Parts: sequence; structure tokens; C-alpha cells
Amino acid sequence: MAPVRRRGRTAALIASAAALGIVAGGCVGYVVQAGRAPTKLPPLSQPVLRQGKGAVPLLTAAEDRQVKTDGDLRKLLLPKPRGARDEDSGGDGWMDLEEYATWSEDPGTGFRWALQSRLRRVAATSWRIGATYSVDIRLVQYRQEQTAGARDAVRDQEGWVGNRPGIDSVPVPGAGDGMAYVSRRPRSEPGYVPMYQAEAYASRGDIVMQMWIIGTEPVPEKKIMDLAKRQVGRL
Repeated sequence: MAPVRRRGRTAALIASAAALGIVAGGCVGYVVQAGRAPTKLPPLSQPVLRQGKGAVPLLTAAEDRQVKTDGDLRKLLLPKPRGARDEDSGGDGWMDLEEYATWSEDPGTGFRWALQSRLRRVAATSWRIGATYSVDIRLVQYRQEQTAGARDAVRDQEGWVGNRPGIDSVPVPGAGDGMAYVSRRPRSEPGYVPMYQAEAYASRGDIVMQMWIIGTEPVPEKKIMDLAKRQVGRL
């Protein structure tokens, strides 16, 4: 059996030599670096940017859309036509969250959607022309801090309405995502007179336009398109 060599002393000597080599190398490097000229540091300041020439265009209150939409939203609603009968029932033109949710086919879902999408306020108007047609218009404003609530609301509404049977859909000129829908079939419920309906939706910034025309006779496409274009134009 070969004798076992003791390695403790040899390992200690090797480790000591390695440590001395590291210290010696560090000292030599320090001496060499100390003999060199100091290296200049890069400047902390950035180059000066030249200011552009020419006057800065300023928007007037009439041109600045935010000035208009942050004011009295009711003033942006279409005025009632001459001879139309007011159907606001003495309201002040504002619709609170609870009332707005009750207009949904599922008020509970409508209420939750309004909260999640950060609804800010709703301005509304309605009128009746003769005994045939009634018009409802709402301007729904959202707090678009993290999500595009207005755009999402229009897409959701148009996706739902566009899938109903017997509906003709037409883009609203100049309204971007605006669409108008005209029903070829009346909506019938037990105990109620069958009613025809046309509706339109569009968004402008943080505001959604919602519009309905309901009547006992088919609603002409021209009628809903004319009102929708005029209302979008006021935004």
C-alpha cells in the first residue's frame, strides 16, 4: 500500500505564494497608474439646443376642443327643432349614473360598465316631432386617464347593435368610427305598438355621441344621418 502523502503543509505554502503574488501585482499596478497623467472626465452638461424660429401658433377658445368639452356639455347638444315638443320631463339636461344605467337592457351590467370605463358625466336631450317620431341624444364623457373609454364604448355598442337581424349599417361621414343603424323590422312587445328604430354612435376624443330615433313608421336613413352628422360636427 503506497504511503499517503500529507498535503496540508504544501497547500498552505501554495496559497501563501498566490496571496503574495496578488498583493505584489496590485502594488505594481498602483505605481504605474500613479505615474500617468490624469484622464479628463466627460462634461456633465449637454450641448445647448437651438430654439426654433417663428411664432408659436396659439389656439383660440373656439379652436381648442378641450376648452369646449370641459365646459357645459349641454351646450354641445343639438338644439331642438322649431315646433318640436320637449320630452325632457322638466330635467336639467344632465343624466346621473343611476338613470343612465337604467336605459341599458341589463341595468346591473350597464352600471358596472360605467364604473369600470370611468364615466364622467352625461348630457341628454329628447324631443318629439308630431305623433310619428321621437329623438333621444346623449353625449357621454369619460375620464380617459388610463384607457380610451369613449372609443371602447363605441366599439362595444356597435358590435352589439350590428349583430342584430334586420339592421342596415351605414358609416357616418366625417365621424371616424361613427356608424348609423336603421332597422327594417319593428320591435314588438306584448301590449305595445310596434316601433321602428334607427340609432347612431360615434366618438370624438373623450366623448361618445349616442342617438336614437323611434317611430311608428320606418325611420328614413336620411333622417338619422342628417342628425348624426350635425351632432358630430358640434363636437
